[in-house]
Amino acid sequence: MKVILLSSLLILSACADTPNKHKIASIPEASGISYCQNSGSLVVADDEGSLYEINPQGAILRQHKLGEYDLEGVVCQEKKFMFAVEDGKLLEVDRKTLKSKLLKIKGQDFEFSKKSGIEGITKIKDLYYVSIQAKTKKDSKILVLKVGKKYAKVVKTIEHGIIDSAGMQYHNKKIYIVSDKKDKLYIYNLKKNRVKKKIKLDKFAQEGITFDNKDNVYFADDNGAVMKYSLKELGI
Repeated sequence: MKVILLSSLLILSACADTPNKHKIASIPEASGISYCQNSGSLVVADDEGSLYEINPQGAILRQHKLGEYDLEGVVCQEKKFMFAVEDGKLLEVDRKTLKSKLLKIKGQDFEFSKKSGIEGITKIKDLYYVSIQAKTKKDSKILVLKVGKKYAKVVKTIEHGIIDSAGMQYHNKKIYIVSDKKDKLYIYNLKKNRVKKKIKLDKFAQEGITFDNKDNVYFADDNGAVMKYSLKELGI
């Protein structure tokens, strides 16, 4: 009996010590992630206003505090990062100098708040798409933004009905949206304005999603991690 009990304890201990095979980096309150096409690195945003640049294996290349911002998503471009700030702003950051400029969003038909703040961002051609935090289907939406020198203007609203959309990425002509509450990945068809497919994810705090050029998908985990999966593992 004692031998069986001891063996069980050893097995449980070993399982507890086994790292998640998909975790590649530890980043506190990771809230957004984007793959940089020109450098092959990834930029990660956190809830405390910092950016981290990592390689695909998870090694941290640089870290920088941008300010007291609740960053909720990021788009990596050739010369700049564009961060989504929860309270209704975009933060434009020069990739080389890390100098930043805050752009207020104008033209929405509601007030930004903790219950209806920005949770994700992606870019399609010259427009930015930001997802809004919502607990009901009728309030679940994406704002399409045209960015100017001083502010970003809402030019369109997409009502997608996905509750608690926590992060998103445009990839292969579709928008991939993660829901932390549902632990699901939604593949959204923009032309038909409907969800094409739902994929069940492992249980973790999904806050951001991005794809590299080698058939991998990365997630920002608000519990303090960056997760990496192959497209094959997720059935994409």
